[in-house]
Amino acid sequence: MDKILTLGQTALELGLVNSLTVLALFLSYSMLNVCDLSTDGCFTLGSAVGAIVAIAGHPWLSLPAAMLAGALSGFVTATLQTRMGVQSLLAGIVVNTGLYSVNMAITGNKPTLTMNKTPTVFVFAKDLLKGTPLQGQQTLLVLLIAVALAIVFLRLFLRTKLGLAIRATGSNADMVRSSSIDPTFTTTVGLCLSNMLTALSGCLMAQQQKSYDINKGSGMLTVALASLLIGGVIFNKDKRMTLRLIGTVIGAFLFRLVYTLALRFNMPAFMLKAVSSVIVIIALSGSYFKDQIPFLMKRLGLRGKGGTSNAQAQ
Repeated sequence: MDKILTLGQTALELGLVNSLTVLALFLSYSMLNVCDLSTDGCFTLGSAVGAIVAIAGHPWLSLPAAMLAGALSGFVTATLQTRMGVQSLLAGIVVNTGLYSVNMAITGNKPTLTMNKTPTVFVFAKDLLKGTPLQGQQTLLVLLIAVALAIVFLRLFLRTKLGLAIRATGSNADMVRSSSIDPTFTTTVGLCLSNMLTALSGCLMAQQQKSYDINKGSGMLTVALASLLIGGVIFNKDKRMTLRLIGTVIGAFLFRLVYTLALRFNMPAFMLKAVSSVIVIIALSGSYFKDQIPFLMKRLGLRGKGGTSNAQAQ
């Protein structure tokens, strides 16, 4: 029982960290209708900036520093596709490729950094919770607060005029343009905010694991997309924004739970990419097969009747 609880908490903590990236993808992909392929590099960027600033002795300052770096990454991506005529997919690929060099430059050409003796936000939370009923749960508590604040921010922001303009841009950019709203501006703001959340996710991941790796963000886009799709399946027909945002967090947790169980059953590390791909395929095709079930049942029923009638005729 203790092992199950430990596995569940591990999956929950990893899911909460990743859910910030999933919320970022919810803003860019679901609301703005832009598939930002710079997610992997931006996640690593936030991790690199967060690690460097924390190692310098400023763990709390590392959070806004990482978010600012993510906003700059989003601004570059938006500029390429809105002002320079580069297609959104290609713009994301170009920025993602360039961020590899940027991340190496930030860390002084070091592919890895160790933060074992570095004070982090989780260490400060541990000291604050000492002697309380929540002692030892500092990681879970910090991540819950971060995700809750992100959900509240997005829920309130998407109800503002600018937030509604971003949603309208994703639905119909031509209509927005005819309404005297600049889609270039709304796209830029949306991608900057999206990448801020992605970079924050990377920063918290580095401080949680007390390490930085240049490949830390590899495959993060696939993880976030799968989590987003899983959350969409859970609240498929619900239009309430709050539940849709919470659904993304649940999707991130379920995805990481599958990952944790796979590792628990000693699945080789190189197979985890395949697991991610399978989860994405299931999430993408789930709604299709769900719609096909009534037709399949109807066909089976018709065949049963046909078989019965043929037997009676004989």
